[in-house]
Amino acid sequence: METTDTIFAPSTAIGGAIAIIRISGPKISEVIQNLLSVTLCPRQMTFVSIVSCGELLDEAMAVYFPGPKSYTGEDMLELHCHGGIQTVRRVSDALLSLQLRPAEGGEFTRRAFLNGKMDLTQAEAVMDIINAQADSSLRSALHQLNGGVRRKIESIENRVLDLRSAVEAAIDYPDEAEEDTYRELLRTLPALIDTIDHLIQSGKAGRALREGIRVVIAGRPNVGKSSLFNALLNEDRAIVTGIAGTTRDVLDERVAIKGVSVRLIDTAGLRTASDEAESIGIDRAIQAQKSADLILVVLDGSEPLTDADRNILAKTDPNKRIVLSNKCDLGKHEGADLSISCKTGEGIETLKERIVSMAEPALADTTCITNLRHIRALEQAQISLKEAVRQTEPDCIATELREASHHLGTITGTDVDESMLDRIFENFCVGK
Repeated sequence: METTDTIFAPSTAIGGAIAIIRISGPKISEVIQNLLSVTLCPRQMTFVSIVSCGELLDEAMAVYFPGPKSYTGEDMLELHCHGGIQTVRRVSDALLSLQLRPAEGGEFTRRAFLNGKMDLTQAEAVMDIINAQADSSLRSALHQLNGGVRRKIESIENRVLDLRSAVEAAIDYPDEAEEDTYRELLRTLPALIDTIDHLIQSGKAGRALREGIRVVIAGRPNVGKSSLFNALLNEDRAIVTGIAGTTRDVLDERVAIKGVSVRLIDTAGLRTASDEAESIGIDRAIQAQKSADLILVVLDGSEPLTDADRNILAKTDPNKRIVLSNKCDLGKHEGADLSISCKTGEGIETLKERIVSMAEPALADTTCITNLRHIRALEQAQISLKEAVRQTEPDCIATELREASHHLGTITGTDVDESMLDRIFENFCVGK
């Protein structure tokens, strides 16, 4: 990918009232001269006629952002055209005729990173903002875009760098610095390891801000699991009948509950399967429970507790489940955590509040790490620092500290190669 190329791409969906075509690179002045034939004042929207080879393509608005004060750090131009498919195609063809290149996915943001307009955590936050499906995940992504994660990682990076400098000085001048250096290492490294551990643990909890809490609905057949699934979604997504075993597969939907992203999973009723299809559905239900952040165990309040109910309760962790007595308009189980009625809606709002409370540790700290790649890098850095504590030779200690710096650098982008950048930006949309 040549960063000297001038690139372009629609940054809005085509087919609406307005389509914004974003352009970045050294040929911006050529585009303005050949297609617009006007002088544009920086950062001011101007009415223009887009003309190519003497033919009017569109009447539009244009905004010029001279670098480095632009999103990418390069000269940029935005054309706010009419949104029809043919208009966008004709303007794009005119840009191609000037030897501009269609942008690849995420290339504008990648250029912003390469030109020092943002670090890698901020670049990743751009995509998180686009994909945010709830207020909590959006707030977390905005905080990351504002540099919250970068500041935390840079603080740790600087402390590791100070230790590296001291150790390397001790290697060069052992008689003068060695004893003081090792004393400082023994004092500083455990606290640094604890700091990283706190980030890792809060990051695992904060994953809910980015990916959503995985909430699995479990229970024996015909207790109202699919009715609860529909009630929480506020739509008839799952088929509901009076026939036991109607749900044969796992249903997985995302929903925002009181500002928190939730992955809601409806599963097949747990019992001895009547056929192969139901057996597969039950196996998948069991696997879904293993990866759940929260399990909603549904009991039928109109019937006595059965052996199947007791078996499900015995196999679910009390610390990550809510036991629900459904059909409370017909009866209740006194041992349940909450009584609900999917038919009348009783208790559903209270249940939503209980679900959201599972995310409170993450919601309380918007600076927590939510990106799995960042968590993995912190884990590797922590391993290197723990190994440095165990070493006795200065050269070995310095090697481990350099490894820790490398892993921390992959988070912010101070130590990252092209292949990692390719993996990060390959999931970005074109135009961003």
